[in-house]
Amino acid sequence: MKQILVVDDDAQIRSMLRTALEDEGYNVHEARDGKEAISNLVGLTVELVITDIVMPEKEGLETIREMRRDSPDIKIIAISGANQYLDIAKILGADYVFSKPFSILHLIDKVNELIVLPRQ
Repeated sequence: MKQILVVDDDAQIRSMLRTALEDEGYNVHEARDGKEAISNLVGLTVELVITDIVMPEKEGLETIREMRRDSPDIKIIAISGANQYLDIAKILGADYVFSKPFSILHLIDKVNELIVLPRQ
């Protein structure tokens, strides 16, 4: 089963993404910020990370930069209500960016495009 890590300091966003992604057949892990996400990646093999940008402890841009350095093959989707950071996220290595609020169906399409699930 494909593994996804959702990183957001908003528990409601994490829960909404978890539910939608699990309904699509993905195994979803959660982190509250970049610091927890990087720590979680040590023990996990994930195909994709969905990360917010503005978070306490370690923000998303720093998290993206660190993930690209340590796991260059991982797919990354950045989400943020602070649109000025999304272009920077792309430069740092995010495969796709979404401005909050976003269409969950559009995000799911991009997830499926990045990590295709085998047909069952």
